Amino acid sequence: MSIFSPKLGIDLGTANTLVFMPKKGIILNEPSVVAVSEVDKRVLAVGNEAKEMVGRTPDSIVAYRPMRDGVIADYRVTEAMLRYFMDKALGRINVFKPEVMVSVPAAITSTERRAVIEAAIRAGAKNAYVVKEPILAAIGAGIPIQEARGHMVVDIGGGTTDVAVISLGGIVACTSVKVAGNKIDAAIADYIKKTFNLAIGDHMAEIVKITIGSAVPLDQELSMMVKGRDFISGLPRSTEIKTNEIVKAIAAPLRDMIRAIRDVLQETPPELAADIIDQGITMTGGSSLLRNLPELVFRRTGVKAQLADEPLLCVVKGTGVALDHLDVYKKTIISKR
Repeated sequence: MSIFSPKLGIDLGTANTLVFMPKKGIILNEPSVVAVSEVDKRVLAVGNEAKEMVGRTPDSIVAYRPMRDGVIADYRVTEAMLRYFMDKALGRINVFKPEVMVSVPAAITSTERRAVIEAAIRAGAKNAYVVKEPILAAIGAGIPIQEARGHMVVDIGGGTTDVAVISLGGIVACTSVKVAGNKIDAAIADYIKKTFNLAIGDHMAEIVKITIGSAVPLDQELSMMVKGRDFISGLPRSTEIKTNEIVKAIAAPLRDMIRAIRDVLQETPPELAADIIDQGITMTGGSSLLRNLPELVFRRTGVKAQLADEPLLCVVKGTGVALDHLDVYKKTIISKR
């Protein structure tokens, strides 16, 4: 490993991409969106600038999310996005190619894994390493994953929910379901369409989720005005919506997430299961911030759950730690030169 090679940890998410640089911390957190001109297939904007364009662009400009369900859906666009984030993180003056570590979902296939590594290399990395998200989330949440005890991590992002039991630095049992924040947003938009004849965009659905959403019904409901387009008249209209309606609206995706947790608990060896009952489940990822989600997990599994500190940043912080201690984590790292 060269002394001069800068190191970057990249949490390449369906919704957001975060970049971590050892000694500097998180230097970049932008949406995983790329705006492409349909005419000449040129990349016009990436990240924040591109997200501003979503749903607001003329037909000749398309805003892509090149990551779907945590894996690369559009190879060329992902490469452009990675190159943009790497250049922005390192600055234009950098002569040395960086060593890059990228997080991937736990249930990723070897082909998908290779695609991530190749995209990083083609975007300008000297070496690329990929590590499974639950391992990085656990490291970033400060869980001592090297010890001989069972730890359960549930990482809920935009595209995937990764559930894993980790012991001695490796994954003992895991599953990955393609149900996470985006599916919750879609369920909210769907409910508002069916109940109020009102069409709302993904962005509005996400605001509703964050502002009044909850995983379990509340005695003191929150409420907000939702603006959208009336299906019948085609004109803008707004309506009031309350928390417990949202609870009902998002019950199905949450049920799928809970099922994933229960499946992994059922596959866990008894000794490790005992550790998990003692320590509880650690929840990471941006979508685990949904109100009362740990409470729902507890009600449905009987195991207490708690949010990690800064759940959104656990995976990318984990890449930072793993980059600093590549030798310690070499078991869990797949690399390519």
